[in-house]
Formats: sequence, C-alpha cells, structure tokens
Amino acid sequence: MANESDKKNSVTRRWLLKLWKWSKRIFIGFFIAQLFYIVLLKWINPPITMTQLVSWVNGHGLKRNYVSRYHISPNAKLAVISAEDQLFPDHHGFDWKSIKKAMAYNQKKPGRVRGASTISQQVAKNVFLWQGRSWVRKGLEVYFTFMIELVWGKKRILQMYLNVIEMGEGIFGIEMASEKYFNKPAKNLTRQEAAMIAACLPNPKRYTVKPLSGFVSSRSHWVLQQMSYLEPDPDIQQLIGALPP
Repeated sequence: MANESDKKNSVTRRWLLKLWKWSKRIFIGFFIAQLFYIVLLKWINPPITMTQLVSWVNGHGLKRNYVSRYHISPNAKLAVISAEDQLFPDHHGFDWKSIKKAMAYNQKKPGRVRGASTISQQVAKNVFLWQGRSWVRKGLEVYFTFMIELVWGKKRILQMYLNVIEMGEGIFGIEMASEKYFNKPAKNLTRQEAAMIAACLPNPKRYTVKPLSGFVSSRSHWVLQQMSYLEPDPDIQQLIGALPP
C-alpha cells in the first residue's frame, strides 16, 4: 500500500512540475510578447483595440482614421489636456491627489463612482485593456501606464490618446471626429471646435457634439477658459508643438 501511495505521489509531483514549467514558459512568453508590443506601438498604431472591437460587435460602429501628431491641431492637444488632465506634463502617469479625492468620494457615496484617470491611464486602458472597474483590470492598467510613460514619452502618449479615444458613438480619434462634426481635418480645428470635442469626453455617447447637447455647450466654455490659463505654460507649449523640443 505504501509503495502504491508513493507511486501516486510521485506521479502527482511530476505532473505538478510539468504544469509549473509550462505555466512559467507561457507567462514568460506572454511577458515578452506584450513588452515587444509596447515598444512597437511607440512607432506604429494599434491595429484595433478591445474598446473599438466591442463597439463594432455591439453595433455602434467603428469609424477611425489615425493621424500623426503633425496633422493634429495644437488646439485639439491643448483642449484635451485642459479638459481631462491639466497636470499631464508634470506627473509620471498618476495624479495621486485626484486619486485620493476620488477614493474618499467613492467611500462616502458608493452609489456614485468618480474617476481620477489621467490621460496616460486612459491610453493604457483603451489600447491594451478593456472597459470595466475590476481590480484585475485596474492592476493591469497601473502596469501599462507605468510602461508607456517609461517607453513612449508624453508626446506619443498624447498622440495615441487623440487617435484611439472614443469621441462619439463609434467615432474614434480626433481626425474622424473633426471630419464628422466639422467637415475638416483635425489639423484645421479651431479653439471652439476643439473645446466642443474635448467637452464630450466624459461620456461621448451621451454628451453629443452634433446635435449639440446642453452639457457639451456648457462645458466647452469652461474648457476654453482652461485653455487660456494653460496655454502660456512652456511645458504645455512644448507638448502641443508650439515650442521646439
């Protein structure tokens, strides 16, 4: 009986060892693949993102047109920074003060959820992950945010943001939004037009640019004010392309 038990234990140990070896190989393979993909995306645009795929599968459509940062108006760059992440030039991916405030708010009012995502975090989520609020996704978001800040740099992150973020139902990126709403390329957007697009970003399916929703109309005025405040900053100027690197 002891011999049979030893044999069974030995077989179990061998299988567990094999499982561990294969798991380790798979993990290392995935790690190398995602690292290669991150580096690759410093120069090329993602073929498709999970958010774009889900939009297409759910019947919301998928309209996009990736463009280089040289074909995006400085007004558009300034508008999204003003609307979504005014500390973008200064932080390393995370706005810790806003995160603490959001956590405190969510504890007091669990029925309402306030976010504190930076532009970098939104890019990490939209390029590499899926929409949702699970702890697993948030943990992966932290990792990818750290990596793109390290590998891509601010100008590439901002360019990617303006290319992949949804700016209307099934409308992804500033070029397609500009063409759909104002019949012009993104490089020709005025301050007002850029502010209107940036104003819809909290919920582009609900807060529409055309037809113009009350929220976008009101918030775009605030965005314009913030653009005026932020524009003289040399770090902002360099990011939006107004100053040489």
